[in-house]
Amino acid sequence: MVRLSAAVLTAVLHMTSAASGTKSTHPAKTYAECQRRTYKPLSGCPSGTLFVSQSSFAANFTSIQSAIASLPNDNSSHTILIAPGNYTEQLNVTRPGPLTLLGQSDDPYRGISYGASVSSDTDRRNGVQVLWAAANTDSTGQLMDNANTSVLTVAPTWNASLTGSGPTGFPVPADTPFGSSDFRAYNIDFRNVYSLQAAGPALAVNVAYANAGFYGCGFYSYQDTVYIGKLGNAYFYDNVVAGQTDFLYGFGTAWLERSTLALRNCGGGITAWKAGTNTTFINKYGVYISDSRIIAANASIAATIAGKCALGRPWNSLHRSIFMESYLDGSTLPAGYIKWGGTDPRYSNNLTLMAVYNDYGPGYNVSAMKASNVTVVLNDAGVVQYQSPADVLSNPDGSITNVSWIDATGLFY
Repeated sequence: MVRLSAAVLTAVLHMTSAASGTKSTHPAKTYAECQRRTYKPLSGCPSGTLFVSQSSFAANFTSIQSAIASLPNDNSSHTILIAPGNYTEQLNVTRPGPLTLLGQSDDPYRGISYGASVSSDTDRRNGVQVLWAAANTDSTGQLMDNANTSVLTVAPTWNASLTGSGPTGFPVPADTPFGSSDFRAYNIDFRNVYSLQAAGPALAVNVAYANAGFYGCGFYSYQDTVYIGKLGNAYFYDNVVAGQTDFLYGFGTAWLERSTLALRNCGGGITAWKAGTNTTFINKYGVYISDSRIIAANASIAATIAGKCALGRPWNSLHRSIFMESYLDGSTLPAGYIKWGGTDPRYSNNLTLMAVYNDYGPGYNVSAMKASNVTVVLNDAGVVQYQSPADVLSNPDGSITNVSWIDATGLFY
């Protein structure tokens, strides 16, 4: 596979972002030949690719985590191809080197998008399903850290993955190394199946102290579906993220491009961020949703949640989130964002940025958003510093333009 230089990729990201209103969505095709379901499963795959299957005699492993655990803890690059099936396991990636998990699927080869145009959270289903059932209480009802619940964790250490509590969360030790420089997952669904409603934090993915890209994937839970922890960078392209309460949350930076956010009910907000905590430098930590869609998860819930679902609420006063050039269906609260709570607003006029830019659809009510005095309606000048992943994704020292790990094949259309 050809990797673009950071400078070239940065230019591409800026260029495609400017044309976001006219793009159609294509799947990321970097590994399309390898992902195809053929009688020779490793045909077209990078040399040394491991094969995981619960039934094939050609398999190197029968579980995904056993394949991950077999890899050296170094900076070498590795690829794991996964046959269709339900894998009930928690996945943990701690190694610093690039790792790619590929779900077998014909969709990339056939040019079929996964998450950009679905009408419900059950429209699409990848062949590879990773399932886990956990919330942040143990069998005795004792609270645990949210990190215990995640289906997939990409972080160098247990301490780095912890959410913690309070306005700054868990104090990660200063000598904690950075984790994966380039983790990728393609055409895999990560489902926390603990409950059919918000019953406490139940993560599908946890990314901290690492760079992670997800292409044609699904993330399904109800509360706290996606967590991007400290120094975490995550890029989501052509995905479905389903949830009910604060289902995009964290400290780091997440960029969602041409993806669908499926509302399984309303509670809290879609986004909840503690951007900027535990740093000594100016940063752009936050969650950015570009050229994407907010929809009710299914027709039966649509009438129940009409006009009730907030775009977000501030986990602390340094919350930053922006919905840009995205479709908002009728589930969206007309005012857009809300404060955390009546007696605990966690909101500051000078620090909190909960914004929209050039969105559209029945849920985009500019006058109500402006009147809320909470939602910021950005103009062209206000959004220019946030219009591309290259504008916001940072290195551990806070320097911007950390994008060389992003798969650009979906961004040329």
